[in-house]
Amino acid sequence: HRHAILSTNLRRSPPSTSSSSNNINLTTLRAGSTTPIPPPPHPTTNQLLKFYFPCLALWISGPLLSLVDTSFVGLSATGKGGSATQLAALGPATTFIDGSLYLFAFLNVATTNLYASALATAARTSLYCGIGLMGLLLAVARPLIALYIGQIQITGPEAASTPNLLDQAHTYVKIRALSMPTSLLGGVLQAALLGAKDSVTPLVAILYSTIINVAGDYLLVSRYQMGLQGAAIATLIAQWCGTLAMIGPARRELLSPGNSLGLLPKFMAGRRRPEGDIPARTFLKFAAPVLTLILGKISAFGFMTNAAAGLPGQPATLAAHQIALSLFFFASPFLEVISQLAQSFLPSYSVLPKDRNARLERYGLFLGSLLAASVASIVTYAPGIVTKDPGVQMAVRPLAATLAAGAFLTAPVAVSEGTLIARKELSYLASVYFVSTALLPPVLRRIRSVGGPVRQVWICFALFQLFRSGCFLGRIWVTRNDSEEKVGR
Repeated sequence: HRHAILSTNLRRSPPSTSSSSNNINLTTLRAGSTTPIPPPPHPTTNQLLKFYFPCLALWISGPLLSLVDTSFVGLSATGKGGSATQLAALGPATTFIDGSLYLFAFLNVATTNLYASALATAARTSLYCGIGLMGLLLAVARPLIALYIGQIQITGPEAASTPNLLDQAHTYVKIRALSMPTSLLGGVLQAALLGAKDSVTPLVAILYSTIINVAGDYLLVSRYQMGLQGAAIATLIAQWCGTLAMIGPARRELLSPGNSLGLLPKFMAGRRRPEGDIPARTFLKFAAPVLTLILGKISAFGFMTNAAAGLPGQPATLAAHQIALSLFFFASPFLEVISQLAQSFLPSYSVLPKDRNARLERYGLFLGSLLAASVASIVTYAPGIVTKDPGVQMAVRPLAATLAAGAFLTAPVAVSEGTLIARKELSYLASVYFVSTALLPPVLRRIRSVGGPVRQVWICFALFQLFRSGCFLGRIWVTRNDSEEKVGR
């Protein structure tokens, strides 16, 4: 639900496989000339907005589907404890599915950055990866989820009548697993179309999928009381339809006449594949460095869910964590897109113009403040939007301040991360993610062992974001000063 579309401005040049590609020269020179290329003009506010909103729609589509499922399940469950139980099962299930999808976001990165001839390879690779992921989830999803969430102890009067949370989460994951091939393919097509400056087709596809998901949840969850199974079926059909809506336009707009996306084997394809189609190994080699960043991000949320699942007061505790997580996932794309702005509009020089970077930082902090206030207000004053269970509403209210802090701190993380990616400092980014991800589990295990509360899990996440933002901003400040000193000499 979170498919990164990185560095659209890099599509003009082929990727470099040498180790020196991570070192950006102070000035970029024209071939055979010592005259430096002048920096690009300042982007206007209109240009930033035209880029921001299409990207936002693509980023928010996945979290939006999960939030729709969370709302319908939380509001439609019947029986004492029904809402809390189903929300508690939905939490690890959606985190597990979204994390599995996000793990393959590097396919979108390579699609956007490589030449147009990479589209067929990207589409073919995403489809094969999706089929493999689907088979893996169908075969071993249950033990993986059990390892992921640990043993959940249900307490209170609903314990005897509460179905096993693991069974419910497993059912949801099995159904959603059927969408893995089309979901990965859809992410690649979105990245390719956006890189080709076509924002209309992805937006229409997202509109289709959202309408179908809302209608399906209303019928299957609210009217027919199918619970998590109905929510999973509705999201599955929505993702199928969204991907199908993009296949035809992508083939017409991004491939020359007579070529195909290469989704079928050669003996079945009626059209030839594009000339100059790059090997899958080359495609994956270019995308692999981003995988470290993605693993660092999804691991943090997995550790948090595991810790929340082991705290007392279940199922209300895990249900409250799921609501906070869904709200954060819905808010974070608004800030992550600013990372895309940094990658697309900041020139790839060692000395970044202070005014341009500061401009994006101001935008990010302002937007982060609004989002932090919004999610905190929902949790504090309107938890009934996502659940009608009084116990869950009471459990989620103490998370307001820490959830707001985590959302606000995502703003400097997103801007500084985008700046460092624009400068191709992937090694530094990966090292920060490795250190911060390694430090998080011991603290969360300690919280789980002493029995919480779940608010401490979100305090850890806020400190996690604070650590990353400090490291990223510090790196930008130090390298900028060093570069300016070199220029002065």
